Amino acid sequence: MNLSEAPVMGDRFGKTGFRILAYISATLAIAGIALPLLPTTPFVLLAAFFASKGSPEFARWLDDHPRFGPAIDQWRTRRAIPARAKALACGMMALSWGLLVVLGASGLVLALSGVFLCGTACYLLTRPSY
Repeated sequence: MNLSEAPVMGDRFGKTGFRILAYISATLAIAGIALPLLPTTPFVLLAAFFASKGSPEFARWLDDHPRFGPAIDQWRTRRAIPARAKALACGMMALSWGLLVVLGASGLVLALSGVFLCGTACYLLTRPSY
């Protein structure tokens, strides 16, 4: 066996790492179906990305899944996000920021979190819906 045929250690561990991240993301997505404060769509998209890098079988399963498959397909083809997911994400961000206000967070925390949350909301709202 020469050096060009030897398996690269980083490749093997990289695939395992991507596989683990895919399963974690999918688990969080499934939990998001039942838990109202945990988003589902971003974790499904993350799981699909990680699975494509580390587990082709799991990626295929996600693509063919009746609930997750359409969201993944719409993101890949049109970069579209479901309107319901947009509304829920923006509502949760507003609720989170409002909670910071009620709990008396400092002005710096409110300003920084407000800028990032508004930026995220603007990004979401400029994506196409389906």
